[in-house]
Amino acid sequence: MSRVGRKPIPVPQGVRVEVAEGAFIAEGPKGRLVQPLLPGYPVTVEAGEVKVARSGESGPERAKHGLLRALLANAVQGVSAGFVRGLEISGVGYKAELRDGSAGGKEI
Repeated sequence: MSRVGRKPIPVPQGVRVEVAEGAFIAEGPKGRLVQPLLPGYPVTVEAGEVKVARSGESGPERAKHGLLRALLANAVQGVSAGFVRGLEISGVGYKAELRDGSAGGKEI
């Protein structure tokens, strides 16, 4: 049983999602993303949630179900909050610099 695939995707305020012509379209404050849909996996948008269904119970169908749900959830997150890469440094005696792409950097 795919636990990931069965979980609905909440749509935050300010994000508009739609399913049209075999594609999932998400638009929000950070931009617009289009994710192609897999045939045989119907996607519905209702009451502020996106749900993905599947037709069968075989292993590959369950795997693709979870994959499609994860791709759609990432698209919704990308247009609403963006993607963040965090870095945590633990320990003593490390020297780290924060660089913004210019020649100099700021020491943390």
